[in-house]
Amino acid sequence: MLTIIAGIAGLALLYYGAEFLVKGGSSIALKLKISPLVIGLTLVAYATSAPELVVSVDAALKGMGDVSIGNVVGSNICNIALILGICAIITPLKVNKKLLQFDIFLMLAASLALVGCFYLNSGVNRWQGAILLTGSIAYTVWSIYASRKENAENCDEVPSKVYPLFWAVLLVAVGLAALIGGAKLFVYAAIELAKLCKVSEAVIGLTVVAVGTSLPELATSVVAAIRKEQDIAIGNVIGSNIFNILAILGIAPLIKPIETAGISYVDMALMIFTGALLYPFMRTGYKINRLEGAILLIIYIGYTTYLIMA
Repeated sequence: MLTIIAGIAGLALLYYGAEFLVKGGSSIALKLKISPLVIGLTLVAYATSAPELVVSVDAALKGMGDVSIGNVVGSNICNIALILGICAIITPLKVNKKLLQFDIFLMLAASLALVGCFYLNSGVNRWQGAILLTGSIAYTVWSIYASRKENAENCDEVPSKVYPLFWAVLLVAVGLAALIGGAKLFVYAAIELAKLCKVSEAVIGLTVVAVGTSLPELATSVVAAIRKEQDIAIGNVIGSNIFNILAILGIAPLIKPIETAGISYVDMALMIFTGALLYPFMRTGYKINRLEGAILLIIYIGYTTYLIMA
């Protein structure tokens, strides 16, 4: 009973946390003359990826490499196939052309870099982590610089209400706290139920923990899509995927090198496949329509079924 209550409370915190984060992030974008797309790719994406960071670092410290890397790989698959799938089904997502010029290619390059690390030493060591983290810092600085330089294009999307900077930052902080708390409660409930079903550690990392720590992204992207803040909805997903690999798997190995045996090339291949599939979906008509959203969702359901059956 306590597990069910924790799960419901977690979902409530996720919803309201996402509302606050989207409202605050949109206002900050206008106040600082940074485009909503870049806010989605950086501030919102990094904030909603905080649960993945906490879980992966904690798992690395405990020597649970399968959970640490499985959480990132599973979250990246979940972000594209589940989150964008659901968002596109709710409302077709208009794609900002700038995403197709650089960000989506960086996401794919980061995914390939992770596969390279996995191939070389079945995990991520300290020097590889340092390289990944450096890439994350460089990407963030470049994104903000480029956006401010082109501030003439920054006001395409205007939220219904713009808050003063102090209140906008406060909304983001409260929203983030609610998202992290909600995700933690929900993950606790989900893991307890998974243990009762005798699910393996690697599968828990790839599914239960991955989906649980992706709930902030799911809640934020769905709320942003409904509010027509579509740059934040899509930018949040792509930015989170970049952050998950470059920052999370950059920071965690610096604390303790990560080794894994339970993550397979099937998992890695699907992460790259869903990222690559996203490009033609975004390129055709610069929109992810409901049919494409349904295809993504079916892929995720099929992958989850495969993991459980295997």
